[in-house]
Amino acid sequence: MLGLVNVAGSTPLPSKRDLAARGIGLVASTTEAAKAAERLLRKRYSWANEDDADTLVALGGDGFMLQTLHAMLEDGQPRPVFGMNRGTFGFLMNEWRLDRLPERIEAAKHITVMPLSMEATTIRGETWTHPAINEVSLLRETRQTAKIEICVNGRVVMPELVADGVLVATPAGSTAYNLSAHGPILPLQARLLALTSISPFRPRRWSGAILPDDVAIRFRILEADKRPVSAVADQFEVRDVVSVDVTLDRSQSLTLLFDPEHALDERIAMEQFAS
Repeated sequence: MLGLVNVAGSTPLPSKRDLAARGIGLVASTTEAAKAAERLLRKRYSWANEDDADTLVALGGDGFMLQTLHAMLEDGQPRPVFGMNRGTFGFLMNEWRLDRLPERIEAAKHITVMPLSMEATTIRGETWTHPAINEVSLLRETRQTAKIEICVNGRVVMPELVADGVLVATPAGSTAYNLSAHGPILPLQARLLALTSISPFRPRRWSGAILPDDVAIRFRILEADKRPVSAVADQFEVRDVVSVDVTLDRSQSLTLLFDPEHALDERIAMEQFAS
């Protein structure tokens, strides 16, 4: 067929709809909106097997994007992901469109993010390690306020924070829970972390700090039996912790693909001017 062979007529070239030949696979959340979009895309384009794909298209919301990225970290196979919003917020996603998907992926802007690493130790002596792309948050489990000591690079910088909790956010996650807790928005290119208190009682006016991203942060739970605290790395929760260590994991990186006019770095920057 004209247009499907090279000049010599020997090797077929992939058609515009053949995403399988480009190593692009498709994943979708279980919501009806995402599944409906998946059916349309599978009818329009051919796709590589998800496990063998070099690049993924993800359909869903921000929660599904985080789920997809975490699955790749666990498998040790990070691949670029082009998300399309079929969820609620879609801050990490591109606009949903059926047409010209190969051209959009080819022209996409590559955004690289690195996850946090959380190591949480419980009252029972168990230790859990888990990555966090947006934030690691410590939250009180009961109506009792949490009492937390904060150390940075081995130095006690806050002997006792009395609050609902505290969190550490990456630049990519600074517009998520961190912003809701009145934390600062960090430009994506900034080598910084946001340390943000959640409903502080004492010190009442301490809202948090901005730290270089090469620091080691340790939270020690005071009165852990009386005032239980859970630690949450994105969507992974560890209950009844006594200490939590947070660092940026530079050994792993993730790549998100965005339409140039809809790129994550610019969207984060513009959130500073949102009303």
